[in-house]
Amino acid sequence: MAITAQDVNKLRQMTGAGMMDCKKALTESDGDFEKAIEILRKKGQKVSASRSDRETTEGSVFVRTNDSNTKAVLISLTCETDFVAKNEEFVKLGNTIIDLAFAKSPASVEDLKALKAGDLTVDEKLIELVGKIGEKLEISAYEVMEAETVVSYIHAGSKLGVLVALKGGNSADVIDAGRDVGMQIAAMNPIAVDQNSVDKAVIEKEIEIGKDIARQEGKPEEMVEKIALGKLNKFFKESTLLSQAFVKDNSKTIAQYLDSVQKGLTVTSFKRISIG
Repeated sequence: MAITAQDVNKLRQMTGAGMMDCKKALTESDGDFEKAIEILRKKGQKVSASRSDRETTEGSVFVRTNDSNTKAVLISLTCETDFVAKNEEFVKLGNTIIDLAFAKSPASVEDLKALKAGDLTVDEKLIELVGKIGEKLEISAYEVMEAETVVSYIHAGSKLGVLVALKGGNSADVIDAGRDVGMQIAAMNPIAVDQNSVDKAVIEKEIEIGKDIARQEGKPEEMVEKIALGKLNKFFKESTLLSQAFVKDNSKTIAQYLDSVQKGLTVTSFKRISIG
């Protein structure tokens, strides 16, 4: 059957796909709009497969937090270019995904992609948008956190996001302190909350590095262990959150800052997502 300009425009309005893609899909489907939409989705799958080796180093971080500040969800939706990251449809899809993630709290990215967003799954929505924009898209990270107090921090540019779980209060001052700590985590990228939560393998590696440095400096063998432990303590001070100097007031550690806001206030865990 003859495909008219009105038909092509109608399919474009329905899918957002390009004019030539819509015309080809309608021609292939003999003017059947449902089949044409399916053809465009399949094109999206092909585009996605053909770009599977591309790096998605651009994108945006999306967050949702409940009114009581006891639950928050963080995702990163990534793409190939900053131009696409600012695309209205990209942002709309990111908001759809984060809303679903907050409502359903899936166990993993794969479970999140399997959730229904209208008639399609999240994964199918991603494929559909790939077909429209011609770039690889990924949900590159997903975190959900529930605690006595959960505070989120999104760095300028929306390419870095942090969730902070606190224990010891839920007042406005505590929320503000949580944002300060979120900024600290964004800037300093600590490896753990405190030295007790550092992975044993990391500790063993740091001790070995300290020993190697001491030997290279010609230190006596009987001093090597002591020197390595001293370097380990410095590593804990610089790399674990509660021991780090507070970036807004380096006369205090993060632990001291939190205690000054409210006695006994502390961080129990944190999550950090960065794009690029």
